[in-house]
Amino acid sequence: MSDPTATQDLIKGADDPAASPVAVRESQRSLWRDTWDILKRRKIFWVSLVMLIVFLLMAAFPSLFTHKDPEYATLAKSMELPSSEAWFGYDLQGRDVWARTIYGARTSIIVGVLATLATVLLGGLTGVLAAYFGRWLDAIISRIGEMFLGLPYVLGAIIILGTVAPAQSNPGKAMIMAVVIIVLALLGWPILMRIARSAVIQAKHQDYVQAARALGAGPLRIIFRHLLPNSLAPILVYATITIGSYIGAEATLSLLGIGLRSPVISWGIAIADHTSYLRTGPHAMFFPAAFLSLCVLTFVMLGEAVRDALDPKLR
Repeated sequence: MSDPTATQDLIKGADDPAASPVAVRESQRSLWRDTWDILKRRKIFWVSLVMLIVFLLMAAFPSLFTHKDPEYATLAKSMELPSSEAWFGYDLQGRDVWARTIYGARTSIIVGVLATLATVLLGGLTGVLAAYFGRWLDAIISRIGEMFLGLPYVLGAIIILGTVAPAQSNPGKAMIMAVVIIVLALLGWPILMRIARSAVIQAKHQDYVQAARALGAGPLRIIFRHLLPNSLAPILVYATITIGSYIGAEATLSLLGIGLRSPVISWGIAIADHTSYLRTGPHAMFFPAAFLSLCVLTFVMLGEAVRDALDPKLR
């Protein structure tokens, strides 16, 4: 049975402006305002932001960067070197490498972003539930996460992709991308679950959460109004870096022949199709690989800048 005196103290604490929801929201706004003030003074943030905008424009509006059809092939121009006609040359089938590099940005970024969103939803939801309710639910979710963490990333992808979408099958573009996104999210959610769980455990013992519980707030209200807003910082940082990691992971799986495949256009496929022609036509693999590396570096730099701004110890 709860102590009436303790309950009254919590209620009084809730009336205190320092512990009221308005004060909590003001503190949150102050945190994000301080974060923005720090970010806008960092060169690495602006460099990564400009690069990110370029890649997003490339993915959303590829016609701004090229007027050529990435599927149009002329076998007579197979593996021709870069020239004024084709800035990046032609690939093995005589397709313009510049056009395919530009259009490949859309697929690679979509896979990275959607896989990260799925990871955040799955890992964030399970982490919050495990931290808030604890006990047997925490134990079950934590053990399941450890099982996935114990599975080697590439081996798990080979098993799942080889079973769901084997190489000899011929699924459509949407099906190929959906399977890869689901696999990346399934293999990556335990890390974010741990991050969300740790952040929520720290937040749920704060006075304003105890006051909200004493005033009769339900679990959903406490989670969405108090716990999640105060746990977003580490999740946001990890998600930003994870987008770049998933873009690189998609290229790795495609290189192994178990990820994306034609007719999908992506940087990973372009690299995989020309690894055997590194000596005779390195341009067909070099330019997509360079764009892939720059895109991954962009998200990593942006995530590092946000992390440094949000973490007081690194300011």
